[in-house]
Amino acid sequence: MARIETISVQGNYKPQSGEPRVVPIAQSTTYKYNELNQLADLFDLKAAGYFYSRIGNPTVAALEEKVALLEGGVAALATSSGQAANTFALLNILKTGDNFLLSSKVYGGSINVFENTFKKFGIDVIKFDLDSSAEEIKALANEKTKAIFGETISNPTLEVLDLEKIVSVGKDLGVPVIVDASLTTPYLLRPLDYGVNIVTHSSTKYLDGHAAALGGIIVDGGNFDWNNGKFPELVEPDPTYHGLSYTETFGNQAYIVKARVQLLRDLGSCQSPFNAYITNQNLETLHLRLARHSENALAVAKFLESHKNIESVNYPGLESNKYYENAKKYLPKGASGVLSFNIKGSIENAKIFVGKLKLVALVTHVADVRTSVIHPASTTHRQLSEEELLEIGISPTLIRLSVGIENVDDIIEDLSQALDF
Repeated sequence: MARIETISVQGNYKPQSGEPRVVPIAQSTTYKYNELNQLADLFDLKAAGYFYSRIGNPTVAALEEKVALLEGGVAALATSSGQAANTFALLNILKTGDNFLLSSKVYGGSINVFENTFKKFGIDVIKFDLDSSAEEIKALANEKTKAIFGETISNPTLEVLDLEKIVSVGKDLGVPVIVDASLTTPYLLRPLDYGVNIVTHSSTKYLDGHAAALGGIIVDGGNFDWNNGKFPELVEPDPTYHGLSYTETFGNQAYIVKARVQLLRDLGSCQSPFNAYITNQNLETLHLRLARHSENALAVAKFLESHKNIESVNYPGLESNKYYENAKKYLPKGASGVLSFNIKGSIENAKIFVGKLKLVALVTHVADVRTSVIHPASTTHRQLSEEELLEIGISPTLIRLSVGIENVDDIIEDLSQALDF
């Protein structure tokens, strides 16, 4: 098995003599066949191949295969965005009346989907605190609990999830652990290595890393027993495919196949071939970028920690950080390029700081090669109430900084002049 840096560059793509060296864009919605039976077998899931790009496309498949290899999973499914990936990851195994355990510190947009949109489907959320013990988290569950969901590093408060603790809860409850690893990527952390069952990414973030292509990815670890009595839709016959059983037919890829041929088929949140092409190319520098992002972010965090106008800094790479031990355990290569901090004083000081920045851009994005900043309480998390914001650790003076790969001295100089008030 090739090492992760080599997989990032080449993936599983092996062009034959005379074929394109780079994965080409299959910018087509449809695929021609000579025999009706061939196409019929594809529709019945009896054969592998492509018949409509909503369900599968060669360029998108190349990206899926590469990310699955990077994560150490058995298969992957690309979606139109990270929100779609997280939504599909849960809807694939949840139905009306079910619930799932949710880390209280996940991204605000995810909380909004899970607490409001999912509620319309009759699916409930049970929040748990990252710092609770395994027994305390397990005690929150009931017979309708079907999954556990968290983020490797929470956005924007930067807590590091104790994967082994959460996995132990999942095993005791007989439910899969689903983890959003957008801020760590498989270069810094492979959750499946610690027993996590499903990994999701907003590929819009570090996998693309250039703010160029929206997308999401779900990776199936192939390490969960779906035939444990809790997930009949993966085991019992599917009437939309002539009584096919996913676990019997597809074995340890049952979960990801079901997500593709049911959710992607019916809801249509597929990734475009062009976005997959861009992301696939940008993945080639993943290992180089994440090393530089982490190095720069640590230097910036140390600068901010010592600044007179900074109240506190959230970055797990700092020895003073509450989650430093978790970071040492799970993130030995670096703690990623995102940090957050509280400016002293009122929200007005936060606004002044953002307004004075020159190199650092104010954008609704994170995990980009270019350094950017945002004020979560008034932007990315503005749908949440004041109580909900405080519950997940977002104060009116919190700033999220996504540290890029520019010269770190230039980044620090810009931050320094903006903090001079």
